[in-house]
Amino acid sequence: MPKLLLVEDHEEIWDFLSRRLRRRGFEVALAHDGQEGVDKTRAERPDLVLLDMNLPVMDGWTAARALKADAATAGIPIIALTAHALAGDRDKALAAGCDDYHPKPVDFSRLLAQIETRLQPAAGAASSA
Repeated sequence: MPKLLLVEDHEEIWDFLSRRLRRRGFEVALAHDGQEGVDKTRAERPDLVLLDMNLPVMDGWTAARALKADAATAGIPIIALTAHALAGDRDKALAAGCDDYHPKPVDFSRLLAQIETRLQPAAGAASSA
């Protein structure tokens, strides 16, 4: 069962997403600010991180850069979740180290497809090792 870390500070969103993802067979860990997200990623090594970009303590851009700069977590895919849907925001998230971008409000079917796409290369690499 793939393990996801959802880094989100709005209860309605993390409650909705974590319940739906668990129903789809994912193990879901939660973090509610950017620093907690970085710490949990380092400690728990999830298969993928869903990272809100507007977080307390440490914003998502800083958290993504920290995770990609750390050799132990650099290979973990990060999908940015953000209400910032202006031109350039996707590029900003990718430049910070995120592997993909999903604007809010969340389109669950589309997000699920993005998660599955990001998990496939990791599964393929593990099976060929």
